[in-house]
Amino acid sequence: MVDAARAAIAEGDPDRARDQAERLARTLLQPVINATGVLLHTNLGRAPVAASHAAVYRNLELDLTTGARGSRQAHAGALLARACGAEAAMVVNNGAAAVLLVLAALARDRGVVVSRGELVEIGGGFRVPEVMAESGARLIEVGTTNRTRATDYARAVADPAADVALVMKVHQSNYRITGFTEQVDVADLSGMDVTVVADIGSGLLDAACPWLTERPDWLGDEPAARQTLEAGADLVIFSGDKLLGGPQAGIIAGGRDLIDACARHPLARALRPGSLVLTAVQDTALAYLRRDGEDIPLWRIATVSVDELRFRADRILALVANPALLPHSLNSVPGGGTLPGVEIPSVGIALDGDHTAALRGADPPIIARVHDGQTLLDLRTVDPADDDHLATSLAALTSTTNAAQAPAGAAPTGDTHIGEAGTAGGGARGS
Repeated sequence: MVDAARAAIAEGDPDRARDQAERLARTLLQPVINATGVLLHTNLGRAPVAASHAAVYRNLELDLTTGARGSRQAHAGALLARACGAEAAMVVNNGAAAVLLVLAALARDRGVVVSRGELVEIGGGFRVPEVMAESGARLIEVGTTNRTRATDYARAVADPAADVALVMKVHQSNYRITGFTEQVDVADLSGMDVTVVADIGSGLLDAACPWLTERPDWLGDEPAARQTLEAGADLVIFSGDKLLGGPQAGIIAGGRDLIDACARHPLARALRPGSLVLTAVQDTALAYLRRDGEDIPLWRIATVSVDELRFRADRILALVANPALLPHSLNSVPGGGTLPGVEIPSVGIALDGDHTAALRGADPPIIARVHDGQTLLDLRTVDPADDDHLATSLAALTSTTNAAQAPAGAAPTGDTHIGEAGTAGGGARGS
């Protein structure tokens, strides 16, 4: 605040001090309302997580039974292993860290076989070949971009000069290759005399979704940790903040000997999370073991019915008291580099023109998107507790818009025309 006051005085306009301070405050991390319809919005922290951590000590590395030093992986890691049917599991900072640690611990100075069609790049410039080089492992590419056969892998594994340590299967989580294609599944790879590591990316724990009343159709054939291990993978790697619905983390699950080798590697200390993240992961894992999808915010918002969303939209528009506003059918998307092309039916509200800047100025900020000249607010990603704030902000916005558009000397009418809303397909999602 002192800096803001000094800057305003230096500019010769002391009255701007408040604006300067408010601009500074808006650069800090703070809660926002996600009305984009992108469930796992990378710019908004991906999965919403309710994490509270009292100012108390925790048995992070203390065995309460023996009183001896314990492992920070013995809590959340053990629960995740149970949830996905693995012998053991461990948690690191994020998915990229999990890949780096596995390669460094199990394949340094040795070969790792990857299909050319799976040499992916995810957001932020993370590329499989580059992280493999940083780990000290040697990349062995097989097949072509669109077709890789089991014989391609077998030939590389059998080559003594290649000194293959791992075969790595990487899920194409943020793109699809269609048409004249062929790929090898984990079950076929597991028959080869080599360790198989599957990076499934999104973190779907179990394809059956036993924590939900009904499995969502839009999940399609998304790979899941439990089934990937059952198919023969020795290790699976996945993110904590995508379809797992927890905090940012990287999960490694599989054989105990392989997990122990990763845990002993020097990088494990550099990549380990603290008690705040591990507590949030533990809470998420416990919700899965209780089969309580309602306690995992991501699954709660992903599975809410269209009828419920329409009811909420009607209520919001009744509060705004503008007869021109109507609920509109929209399509939400998973986002976060997960399930490309998938759309989830939703309901929201549309306003002609681009009002995203004004909505970001609300307290708390409302993050919307623009498509075909309309501002869209998708209610699937909005917590019902924020509906009243949306109504208040929309009422203020439409009132201001009408006043600005009214002819000179005319009184505002309170009406704002709402055109037909588009779908999520063309909006800027930032995911």
